[in-house]
Amino acid sequence: MTIIKDIINQNRRLSSIAEVIAELSEEIQIPSFLVGGCVRDLMLDPGVDSIDIDIMVEGDGIQFAQQLANKLGVGKIVPFPKFATAKIPYKECEIEVASARLETYDKGSRSPSSVTLADIKDDLMRRDFRVNAMAVSLNKNNYGEFIDPFKGLDDLRDKILRTPLEPDSTFSDDPLRMVRAAYFASKLSLEINQECLLSMQRNCERIKIVSQERITNELFKILGTDKPSIGLDILQKAGLMEFVFNEISIMYGLDQSNEYHHKDIFYHTLEVVDNAANLSSKVELRLAALVHDIAKPKTRRLNKVKGYTFYGHDDVGARMLKDISRRMKFANLTRDYITKLTALHLRPISLAKKEVTDSAIRRLIVDAGEEINDLMTLCRADITTKNPKNIAKYLGNFDRVEKRIKEVIEIDQLKAFQSPVRGDEIMKMFDLEPGKEVGKIKNLIEEAIINGEIKNDYSEALSFLDKIKQEKL
Repeated sequence: MTIIKDIINQNRRLSSIAEVIAELSEEIQIPSFLVGGCVRDLMLDPGVDSIDIDIMVEGDGIQFAQQLANKLGVGKIVPFPKFATAKIPYKECEIEVASARLETYDKGSRSPSSVTLADIKDDLMRRDFRVNAMAVSLNKNNYGEFIDPFKGLDDLRDKILRTPLEPDSTFSDDPLRMVRAAYFASKLSLEINQECLLSMQRNCERIKIVSQERITNELFKILGTDKPSIGLDILQKAGLMEFVFNEISIMYGLDQSNEYHHKDIFYHTLEVVDNAANLSSKVELRLAALVHDIAKPKTRRLNKVKGYTFYGHDDVGARMLKDISRRMKFANLTRDYITKLTALHLRPISLAKKEVTDSAIRRLIVDAGEEINDLMTLCRADITTKNPKNIAKYLGNFDRVEKRIKEVIEIDQLKAFQSPVRGDEIMKMFDLEPGKEVGKIKNLIEEAIINGEIKNDYSEALSFLDKIKQEKL
């Protein structure tokens, strides 16, 4: 297939490395191939700049990686002997070299119990999804030949995600692939084929054998996509969310009714996450959006007049996140961040509903600290009504709060500076004893600076004082 060869040649970073790999393959007579996500991403976007390079060889992957590193001028590789793979940290990208292999698994572990060397076709067969089971030859005799035994390119075009082999086997061998299915569906806007989804439902409990660190990493990857709700919804429909993040799962089907929200708690939350993703690329903020209503199921009460209420869910949620963060292996900084935003996410709403004092705004600024802007972004993301008038009203409210925040910050910053002329100089100049009069004169200087009458400059302040003295004479 000449198209893929042209694509490689057009990608400056990839083509230069591919040429070196092809030369090495020829020298040591070990077949090499470009595989996996690298091929997939090139097919989706031939001009992609940031791309990690996955190489598969029919032979010793670690030995090949070392020889390739030598040719590229890289001093050290990172080998993984158990998996017959190695990583080469090269400039702005990472090259991974793996031996073509077949793997067998024990029921209680996702780590392979045995690894045997194989050829390209066998290696592609064991891959997680068909869209990742494509390869390109980097060998001199057939350089650029496209290898696609499971029609992964067709799946990319048709927006379908499915496994090369029978899905029960694929997911049972490595249960993390089920969470990765949700990630790829979200990242690539693919629809999981029905057979795969049913298999995920059958095998969802096997996710328990996967380490929490790996699960959390995949969850963050889902949150990092353009539309995280796709992946999060799949986790719920597949029965995985119960094991991945149970506090989110139990939101499903719990109705809520108030002026802000019209969906059940789960789908309201997913919409908030998507809104946050549209407003910010910060994954931690998207996580805060996911957990901001984490305590609503616990605090949900039915009021005959008001409908469902969730009094105190901000405070209860903040307290819940301590244990949740420990279980989910969130970093301490991440824990503190999402806890703060959860605890404060109702405050701007309350401030928007009435005329408030500077002190109330100031308390919010102090409590939110450096996260004040992210907090306001979360509040905007929390608007999920479809009523255009209500959207305009709520956004207008937050605009006013943000305006007040800026005003108070400016006032406080202006008040923070001190007169460039010291009190003892004022006393000497006006022949005064220590007392209120000295403070009044200092205030006159500060007000003159605030009002732009003089610069915050020592000589201009002295001239201003001299003018005051002359007026007093």
